[in-house]
Amino acid sequence: MSMAMTDTDGWKSQLRRWVQVGGPFLGLVLVCLFFAFARDEFGDPARDSIFKPGNIKIVLVQTVVVGIGALGMTLVIVSGGIDLSAGSLVAFCSVLGARLLGEGSSPIVVVLLSILAGAGIGLINGSAIAGFRLLPFIVTLGSMSIVRGAAKWLGKNQAVSIPNDSGVALVMKVHSPDTLFPLPHGVWIMLGLATVTAVILRQSIFGRHVVAVGSNESTARLCGVRVRSVKLAVYALAGMFFGIAGVMQLSRLTQGDPTVAVGLELDIIAAVVIGGASLSGGSGSVMGAIVGALLMALLRNGTSQLGWSNYVQEIIIGSVIVLAVGLDKWRQGRGK
Repeated sequence: MSMAMTDTDGWKSQLRRWVQVGGPFLGLVLVCLFFAFARDEFGDPARDSIFKPGNIKIVLVQTVVVGIGALGMTLVIVSGGIDLSAGSLVAFCSVLGARLLGEGSSPIVVVLLSILAGAGIGLINGSAIAGFRLLPFIVTLGSMSIVRGAAKWLGKNQAVSIPNDSGVALVMKVHSPDTLFPLPHGVWIMLGLATVTAVILRQSIFGRHVVAVGSNESTARLCGVRVRSVKLAVYALAGMFFGIAGVMQLSRLTQGDPTVAVGLELDIIAAVVIGGASLSGGSGSVMGAIVGALLMALLRNGTSQLGWSNYVQEIIIGSVIVLAVGLDKWRQGRGK
C-alpha cells in the first residue's frame, strides 16, 4: 500500500513538473491549431491571413514590449513579490527618451538614461519593500500612480514625437513587411535578454538566492541568504527591464506618450503566470514567460483577424489567465 502511494505521488510530481515546463508550449500549440481550422467572418480560412509570414512578424513585434517586461516580472514573482508599476514605468521611460531626443541627445545616451531611470525607480521600490518591509502590492500600487503622474508632467500631458529615421526608431522598424525575415532588432534583443536572464536565474548563485527567497524567506535568511540585498537587486533589475521595454515602446510608436501602457502591467503579469510562474513565489520560467507573451499577442492578433469584438478577446485572455492560475495551484499540490 505504501509502495503504491509512493509510486502515485511520484507520478503526480512528474506530471506537475511536465505541466510547468511544457504547459505554455502546449497552450501555444493548441492556439495555433485553433486558428489553423477557424474561419473568419467571411467564411475564409483564418490561417490564410494569420500564418502569413508578414503577420507572424507583426505578432513577434507585438510581443516585444510585454516579453521584455515579463523578464523583469519573472524575477519579481519568483522572489515572492509583485510589481504593479510596470506599465507606468514603460510610459515614463518612453516619454523621457522622447524628450531627451528632442533636446539633441544621442540615441546611445537616450537609451542608457532611459534604462537607468527605470532601474533607479525599481531600486526605490525595492528599498521601500526590503528596507521598510512594506507590502510589494501597496508600494508598487503607489509607485504606479506616482510614476504615471511624473510621465504626464515630463511630457506636459501630451505625446512627444521623435523622427522616424532616428537611431531609436530604427530598433523596432519593420523592413520587408510581407516576409518573416529580416526581423526587427527589437525581437532579437528580446530573445537575447531572455537567454541571459534564463541563465542567470537557473545557473547563477544570485538566481538560486532569488528562488530561495521566493520559496521561503525565513529559511533563506537562516541559510545565510542576504534577503534584503536580493530584493533590492530584483526590483532594480525589473525596473531596468521595464526601462528597456519603454525604449522599445518609444521605438515602435515613434513617440513617448504618457497615457499609453495603461494596464500593461496586467498583461505582463499574465504572461508570466501563463508561462508557468507561481504567484506564491519560488518557481517560474523565463522562456515560459516569453511564450506566454507570444501566446497573448497571437490571441489578440488572431481574434482581430477573425473579426471578433474586443470584449471577446478580453474574455478569452481572462479565461486563459484563470486557467493558468488554476494549473499553478494544482502544480503546487494545493488543489486537492
